[in-house]
Amino acid sequence: MAEYLPAPDRSMLPSWLLPAPDSLWARLKAQGKLRFTTMFNLVWSFWVFGDLIFQPTLPPHWVLVTSLTFPAFLALYGLAYTRPVRHSMWYASLMAVLGYVAMGMNASGGACYVIFACSFMGFHGPVRVCLARVAAVLILFVTLALTLAHWPWTVAAVMTFVALSVSVANLLYRMNGQKDWELKLSHDEVRRLAATAERERIGRDLHDLLGHTLSLITLKLELSRRLLDRDTEAARREMEEAERVARHALAEVRAAVTGIRTTGLAAELASARLLLGSSAVTFNYITEMPVLPARLESELALVLREAVTNIHRHAEASIAEAKVQVVGNELTLCIADNGSGTTGTEGNGLCGMRERVRALGGTMSFESTKGKGTRVMICIPLTAGERRELPGEPRRLAS
Repeated sequence: MAEYLPAPDRSMLPSWLLPAPDSLWARLKAQGKLRFTTMFNLVWSFWVFGDLIFQPTLPPHWVLVTSLTFPAFLALYGLAYTRPVRHSMWYASLMAVLGYVAMGMNASGGACYVIFACSFMGFHGPVRVCLARVAAVLILFVTLALTLAHWPWTVAAVMTFVALSVSVANLLYRMNGQKDWELKLSHDEVRRLAATAERERIGRDLHDLLGHTLSLITLKLELSRRLLDRDTEAARREMEEAERVARHALAEVRAAVTGIRTTGLAAELASARLLLGSSAVTFNYITEMPVLPARLESELALVLREAVTNIHRHAEASIAEAKVQVVGNELTLCIADNGSGTTGTEGNGLCGMRERVRALGGTMSFESTKGKGTRVMICIPLTAGERRELPGEPRRLAS
């Protein structure tokens, strides 16, 4: 019966129960990461009860202090993730206060609260400010541990090292996330600028090709119409001239469209180098590539994009390469990497690539050995007309 129950109406929940748009929870969602895995970090909170293991006798009021501070810590932990990230330092500061209060009666619990507090200090603000906050929390922690709680200096040093390590790790995680996001934005901007430049080039080419030519054809047709009744022969000559100009314009338009369509794969190769370079993969591709038939250009660009995406996400490679060439009556595209390879079944990406290649009348072979990399070979037969239309000199691409 559970599947027939209506879903809870989020709009009816109090606003303070909903994650804020600029919270850590929302940031993880935007990055496509599992938000609920963050709750597994709470497994380390079992150290709050470490005194039950390490202390032969519990200090007075241990149960009272733990039963009051632990629920408060859980509430602060949840708020730090769901409230605006700029407020996380305040919830972290309150966690540190809980640690200072508890450390005299629950030593492991106090240290645990302080470590969690330091872990949240690096999620907002400049790096130096975040490190200064962590330093302030730990200086006060060490002072109280040595003077009021009378901890051995070795225990205080170990807890301080753990807290500092966790805070620096989270700070580096945040900085890497920002760089990944900026890199994604730069890739999107590169594609947008490339598309804008291509549209502007197409507009200029069409204007240069057709503007004057169509005006000339219109003028000659108007003249032939006026001459039709008075001088049939002159009218015929004007119409033949207009026909010749139109055929010439048609040939130029076809050449321009071929040039427009054949930029897709070259642009995709350049974009692939940017993408793989962001994950420290050296991407090599041949610097001379044949001008491809129009029907193949866009489909092969999409196949290349999917293959490069697989390398970026799954291959764990250091080197990848792509090669496009015409061998006899076949066009071949080979994409290879030296990554971890796979022995599993093909996913949706590879199935989509096969469908595209099959639609072009070609075949795709996929070779992958665990630990020895992956090689994708695509072969597409060319028609006699397409083979004749290929230029003798290939295009030279920037490597």
